[in-house]
Amino acid sequence: MNLSVEDFQAIALTLQLASVTTVLLLLLATPVAWWLAHTRSAWRAPVASLVALPLVLPPTVLGFYLLVALGPNGPIGQFTQWAGWGTLAFSFWGLVLGSVVYSLPFAVQPLVNAFEAMGPRPMEVAATLRASKWDAFFTVAVPLAKPGFVMAAMLSFAHTVGEFGVVLMIGGNIPDKTRVVSTQIYGHVEAMEYSQAHGLAGVMLVFSFVVLLGLSWFNRRPNRHSNRGQKASA
Repeated sequence: MNLSVEDFQAIALTLQLASVTTVLLLLLATPVAWWLAHTRSAWRAPVASLVALPLVLPPTVLGFYLLVALGPNGPIGQFTQWAGWGTLAFSFWGLVLGSVVYSLPFAVQPLVNAFEAMGPRPMEVAATLRASKWDAFFTVAVPLAKPGFVMAAMLSFAHTVGEFGVVLMIGGNIPDKTRVVSTQIYGHVEAMEYSQAHGLAGVMLVFSFVVLLGLSWFNRRPNRHSNRGQKASA
């Protein structure tokens, strides 16, 4: 495997991007998923559709509108310039914002499934024991939904690593700044550097296989927390 210094820089930037994005996604997706799992509001369907939109929207379309929004004349770009941060387009934090939007459904849906599978009974029991809503959420709901959090983290991280269209539109292909693994492979192919492209593509192939294998193994494990939740509901 013949990897250059630029290849390793792209790998490091990709891992940094995926790590930051995953943490932010879990913080953002948790309240959204909790609301979607429990609300009866008429707004549930529109919000759920908006969250799932990146699943069906072409990445270049999403990337284009994000680029416009982040640009100097866009609403986000005007705000960041007013705040003295410049524009986020063609920057690392622009990639983070785009990755959060693009991977949001991969974090929200596993958490929605986990919260719905938990059922209302554990929280009702916690309320009878005079636990506050915050205490009940962190001591009851979060442990019972642990498989959903693990699944959301793994899917978010892997999906961010594999991004191409959105990151290319928002960040371009700037070395050691916005050039991630997918755009580095694209650059190798454009330059007809097929041996280097093979090396990076092989890394991505192995990584993707390991993630899928891990998800398969995790799904087959007996879920002790779910068993506890079922006993509490009985």
